[in-house]
Amino acid sequence: MPLSMYQASIPTFIHGLNNLSAILTKAVAYAESKKIEPSVLINARLAPDMFPLVRQVQIASDIVKGGAARLAAIAVPSYADTEVTFPELQERIAKTIAFLQTIQAEQIDGGEERPINLKVGGNEMRFHGQAYLLYFVIPNFYFHITTAYAILRHNGVNIGKTDFLGNVK
Repeated sequence: MPLSMYQASIPTFIHGLNNLSAILTKAVAYAESKKIEPSVLINARLAPDMFPLVRQVQIASDIVKGGAARLAAIAVPSYADTEVTFPELQERIAKTIAFLQTIQAEQIDGGEERPINLKVGGNEMRFHGQAYLLYFVIPNFYFHITTAYAILRHNGVNIGKTDFLGNVK
C-alpha cells in the first residue's frame, strides 16, 4: 500500500513532538540536578543569530499545526508565543498534539494538488499540497526540533540519538 499524505504527516508530527517533549523533560531534570536556572536553557541558542530554545519549540509547533490545518483545508489555530517556562512549553506541545489528533486522514489524503499559499517573512509562497508537505513543512519541522535537541545537547543535557528518534516501530 502506498504511503498517504496523512501517514507522512500527522503520525510523524505527533511522534516528533512526543520526542521533543521527552527531551524537554530531560532538560528540566538536568537543570535541577546541576542547579541551573531553567531560563538559562530556555534562552540558550547555538549561535548569536539563531533563535533560542523557546522559539525553536514554538516554531516546531507552529509549522506542524499550520501545515496540518492547511493540508486539511481548515483554519490554522493561533497560539500566542508567550511561553517562558518548561511547563508552558510542554503545554504548547500537548495542545499541538491534541490539535493534530483531531485531523482525520480523509481531510488530508487526496490533497496532493490542493493549492496552498502563505506569507513567510513578507514573501508570498505558493505550493501544491504534496510539495508543501515534503519540501516545506517536514524539513522545517525537523530543522527546529533538531536545533532544539542540539541546543540542549550543547548545554550538557544527557541526550542522544535515541532520544531524538524515540521509540520507532
